[in-house]
Amino acid sequence: QVQLVESGGGLVQAGGSLRLSCAASGRTFSMNTMGWFRQAPGKEREFVAAINWTGGMKNYVDSVKGRFTISRDNAKDTVYLQMNSLKPEDTAVYYCAAAVAWDPRTQYDYDYWGQGTQVTVSS
Repeated sequence: QVQLVESGGGLVQAGGSLRLSCAASGRTFSMNTMGWFRQAPGKEREFVAAINWTGGMKNYVDSVKGRFTISRDNAKDTVYLQMNSLKPEDTAVYYCAAAVAWDPRTQYDYDYWGQGTQVTVSS
């Protein structure tokens, strides 16, 4: 089992920044990929970013490229999502997820999920 706890969400004005953290515990050594997803009201959950164990592979959804950066500190079992130049359309609940798979393609390929943290961007 792996437990994931997100933190760092909040209310920020457009153009501002937030850094989300995801602290993992349990059998973290078995997780090869960590990802961030988000779900806005009335919308489906969507992929935001993912990073593999070594940090050598990072993927982003097109809408956040150049603004968001995913990173991980394996010594702390923590994954981060630095979000800059935030826009109102970034408003959503952000979820951290962990996958055994090296190249998970969809949310259904992820094995563990956090409870989510709310990010609200005002215009």
